[in-house]
Amino acid sequence: MSIAAALTLTACGGSSNDDADTAAISLQNCGRTVTLDGPAERAVTLNQGATESALSIGAEGQMVGTAYLDDAVAPQWQAAYAQVPALDEKDYPSREALLETRPDLVLASYSSAFDDKAVGSHESFDEVGIATYVSPFGCKDKSKRPPVAWESIATEITDYGTLFGRESDADTVVTQMRETLAGIESAAPAKGKTIFWYDSGTDTPYIGGNAGGPQLIIDAVGGTNVFAKSDGAWLDGSWETVLAANPDVIVLADASWDTAEEKKNYLRGDPALKDLTAVRDDAFVVVPFSASTPGPRLIEGASLVSEQLGGGRA
Repeated sequence: MSIAAALTLTACGGSSNDDADTAAISLQNCGRTVTLDGPAERAVTLNQGATESALSIGAEGQMVGTAYLDDAVAPQWQAAYAQVPALDEKDYPSREALLETRPDLVLASYSSAFDDKAVGSHESFDEVGIATYVSPFGCKDKSKRPPVAWESIATEITDYGTLFGRESDADTVVTQMRETLAGIESAAPAKGKTIFWYDSGTDTPYIGGNAGGPQLIIDAVGGTNVFAKSDGAWLDGSWETVLAANPDVIVLADASWDTAEEKKNYLRGDPALKDLTAVRDDAFVVVPFSASTPGPRLIEGASLVSEQLGGGRA
């Protein structure tokens, strides 16, 4: 079954009454139950992925704060993003600054947000009557994480639609994702090619493994991940593996903390890596980091990779 076909089997991640203005909301999230008296009206998003998930369904009018950008917000959502106060664009806000916004819902892409070193635990928010949600891909208990699949991304988008009472908007986002994905799979511009997904790092490369957004994109374009045997979404790889694989293509994550250009310069300047086929042939593909993490923008990442590999704009 193709990835696009599998998406049609997506199940709703939660439930809400059609009367979105008054109905209580309850859904399961990483082994916890998230409950709201009705759609969120004062939400705060703590990571760019969470922010863009909310903006993708038009929820900016129900948000009172955002935080922690990895790179630029996608152009299609920049105007909406500008309407929401940024509590801290470079890091998590302090718990005090967060609570001052009087949120009814706090959403994050990673469980690290709900740590005492960040804004505080889920339980600490429960105690003050504030609901919390973390991306299923970021569950602290890894056994609670769903399989990394496009259908799981669709479920998370559906969760956002439920939490904000914007189910039809979420359905539209999922439908568009399915249609775009079908086109990318059909083109398969990386068929027969090996791909190294390079996130950051020099002494030890931080890479896209077999259980995250990069693997979904590589599968969609028909390529083979040189780190397909490395379990995890993002993890330390080894230059020895890269040299042995001699990949046809190198995908470079473009992030504020490690730009694509910095990685190109490192690869071209290293005595061993400069002789890789992909480096010699300038076979680089550049993707914003925020378009490589599971969420509504991952399909943009897949489109960018497909286009740069000659598959056309999906």
